[in-house]
Amino acid sequence: MPLQQTMVALIVTWCCGYAVWALLPDAARRALARRLLDLPLPSALQQRLRRAASQPTGCACDGCDAGKPAGARPAVAMVEQPIRIHRRLKGQSGT
Repeated sequence: MPLQQTMVALIVTWCCGYAVWALLPDAARRALARRLLDLPLPSALQQRLRRAASQPTGCACDGCDAGKPAGARPAVAMVEQPIRIHRRLKGQSGT
């Protein structure tokens, strides 16, 4: 196989692997990272896999669902805004 075809095959394989990794759900990515850590891989790749395998589960909202303290006001005041309806005159186009 010529060098150019080999390089293209490697690049396409790498891109497919990256796309699969990026689109995997977090739980599947963690499980795959744990399994890949059993293989003899370079230390730089093992560090990235260890980081991916130890990612926290959940949404990482950091207590955003704990509620607001009593007397807290919303950041933006809710002010009533009138709704304005503009009717088209006959013969006007929408473009």
